[in-house]
Amino acid sequence: MRANHMSLLDEWRDSVVRDADRRTNKLNEEVVENIIQACHSAHNVPDFNHEVDEEKYPDTRPVNHKQEVKWIWDEHFHNAFPDKEDEFLAEKFKHLGFLATCNHCKNAPCVQACPTQATFKREDGIVLMDFHRCIGCRFCMAACPYGSRSFNFRDPRPFIPETNADFPTRSKGVVEKCNLCAERLAKGEQPHCVEASEGAIVVGDLEDPESEVRILLNENYSIRRKQALGTEPSVYYVV
Repeated sequence: MRANHMSLLDEWRDSVVRDADRRTNKLNEEVVENIIQACHSAHNVPDFNHEVDEEKYPDTRPVNHKQEVKWIWDEHFHNAFPDKEDEFLAEKFKHLGFLATCNHCKNAPCVQACPTQATFKREDGIVLMDFHRCIGCRFCMAACPYGSRSFNFRDPRPFIPETNADFPTRSKGVVEKCNLCAERLAKGEQPHCVEASEGAIVVGDLEDPESEVRILLNENYSIRRKQALGTEPSVYYVV
């Protein structure tokens, strides 16, 4: 899985490119787990398998695991790319997993659906959320065709194994999703998923013909999720 970095200068200059072929060993199960863990730990994403401190949170109810919160996750091909299924699909794709996340779409339907501008797209193309403006209507979730958003049906804080004080926690009734580590990009740092990917995720400028991302896309076959919808997702998968 390879991903490219969104430029903080020009709108929609870059995208995300991911090497999805695990035969290269770039995205083996250990690396996938490290990527998910790095992202979720840094952004205080709750883990409902985490044992709750009952003394600190005595009123915490049992968990319905269908209420999972995720920013990046491992998805099967037939779920990630239902429009690419056919009778003669190559055997490797039937068992190949893909890391899925927010696609930071150029024509983001979630942005159009949000009534409070809690979801917005910056000039550089990154789709972000203002958690304090979110009223929990979930219109954005209904509008997103990729299932990239999660809703906090309960207070997520008891289920955070170790809180990262540098990133805000959320509260019950708030939607959340991947923010492309905008806080790190602003400091010239790589997203957490890129650092944990061991080269499987690459960040770069699509408008620069010499960038690694452009070279990867020029030299390899890539696909995007549900392109026919016209959302223009920024995530490319090298297969």
